[in-house]
Amino acid sequence: MMMPVAGLAQPSCPDETTICGTIESFSVEPLPFAAPTFVPENPGAADVARQLTDVVKANLSGTGLFREIPPEAHIGRITNFDAPVQFSDWSPINTAALVTGSVSTTSDGRIAVKFRLWDVELQRELGSGQQFAGPAGSWRRMAHKVSDQVYSRLTGEAGYFDSRIAFVSETGPKSDRKKRIAVMDQDGANVTYLTDDSTLVLAPRWSPDDRSIIFTSYASGKPQVRLLDVATLQSRSFGDFGQVAFAPRFSPDGQSVVMSLNDGANTDIYRVDLASGTRTRLTSSPAIETAPSYSPDGSQIVFESDRSGQQQLYVMPASGGEGNRISFGQGKYGTPVWSPRGDLIAFTKINQGRFHIGVMRTDGSDERLLTTSFLDEAPTWSPNGRVISFLRETEGEGGAPSLWTVDITGRNLKRLPTPNFASDPGWSGLLP
Repeated sequence: MMMPVAGLAQPSCPDETTICGTIESFSVEPLPFAAPTFVPENPGAADVARQLTDVVKANLSGTGLFREIPPEAHIGRITNFDAPVQFSDWSPINTAALVTGSVSTTSDGRIAVKFRLWDVELQRELGSGQQFAGPAGSWRRMAHKVSDQVYSRLTGEAGYFDSRIAFVSETGPKSDRKKRIAVMDQDGANVTYLTDDSTLVLAPRWSPDDRSIIFTSYASGKPQVRLLDVATLQSRSFGDFGQVAFAPRFSPDGQSVVMSLNDGANTDIYRVDLASGTRTRLTSSPAIETAPSYSPDGSQIVFESDRSGQQQLYVMPASGGEGNRISFGQGKYGTPVWSPRGDLIAFTKINQGRFHIGVMRTDGSDERLLTTSFLDEAPTWSPNGRVISFLRETEGEGGAPSLWTVDITGRNLKRLPTPNFASDPGWSGLLP
């Protein structure tokens, strides 16, 4: 069974989570699934089994593509992972997909998780059963891995649950915000702080291997690029360019970084070799050119420039050049980011005093606005290119930033939980 992921419908507009007349939203009836609590195979596994199952159910339900059939509606119970499934217990409550699993613990502090996915209508297993094992403290990651496998088998797309989001955690009044780089699971759990709040930091971006984060720091009093090792928390200045440096992003091969440098008279885009520090100038316009982002194959770069009189989006070869303008709608365009799939570019749009997160084809066609608010910006892609996270800030003296996600169809807009105010999200790839 593979669920459909397309079908056009016009959205309603009950609030500002949708935009009447601007979004083509794919309407999919959520697929009903049941996930009875995974069977604990020994007494010490009961709590972990319950918590792990809850995370799996929350992951799937949170996509908007699946609807959980609550436990109180279940007719049957799963008490033995290896026993045949009684499909007659699940068909009457309209279960389309059934997730079964088990959890066992060992005396040396490890756990093992097994799961199976069943098509109830056809009464057959989808794929083959799978097992994950690791330290007891990794149970949440195992739940994400199970979720990714279930998601992939039901949709035909890669999953995105076993990934992390780097962001800027903010505390204090609006006039004196303290900022530090933090990372968390994609669902908001396991927040860890990577820097202190002694200096202003902006725009953390993951390396392709997800071991490092590059970001903009004001430690020297002006914007400079720093490289942070996520495991050791050691950071270093990435090149002393003697000028303002900002908006860094890794190349897909991880061998170089593309960024903006300002020499006091002009802002252009440069590629900097990670090993040698060698700089290559990629643009040479008198305009302000910034926010570069590579295509997944590394052959092209999308960026923003005001060479036409206001911010617009351009695509150039990775070796540099003039580039071709791809944004032609009303308003200003900025912060472009190439989708991991290579088919879309996400962006921020400002038009008539409102901010939007949108997507367009890489040639600028098929522009769609996904959100609207007082301030939405800084999109970042999930590893599978299905979901976009972004910053939303409320207006007024007490306005504050928070992180949100939205499906590329414009559906399923929701806020991500964070302990403090949060901005500048950067989504990792799937973890190894």
